Amino acid sequence: MHKHSVPMQTEDDLGPLACHCLMTRQLARHVSKLYERHMAPTGITSTQFSLLNFLHQNGHLTMNELAAAMLMDRTTLLRAVKPLQRQGLIISVPETEGSRRLMLELSPAGQGKIAEVEPFWQAAQEEYEAQVGPLHAKSLRSDFFNMTHHG
Repeated sequence: MHKHSVPMQTEDDLGPLACHCLMTRQLARHVSKLYERHMAPTGITSTQFSLLNFLHQNGHLTMNELAAAMLMDRTTLLRAVKPLQRQGLIISVPETEGSRRLMLELSPAGQGKIAEVEPFWQAAQEEYEAQVGPLHAKSLRSDFFNMTHHG
């Protein structure tokens, strides 16, 4: 069997790897794997933890509001939310009495899950910061926020 290898390239000569989109996707996969490895024992993904934490910080939101805030399409959000609802971590409540519009809300069990998962998430945060440096991590987070929320 013939093995293909990627020739060593310098930062100035990346060829196809000079594509910002490709490198960003590779980075996203790398970071996701790091967090998933740390959070695997908790039974929820890093995306699900982010959703729980977002609802914890912001109260109840409609599916559309949560999707917009998380920069996710509704279908992807629904795939992440459904297991959390089945586990009783997120509940749907009417916006007002008699309203058909539903709001997503963190349940008491969801509050407990955040407390359970937080040490695993913190370990992932620390490993990420060890890889890139704490000041660089803060700078990157700020840059990413500005790109995704103001660009």
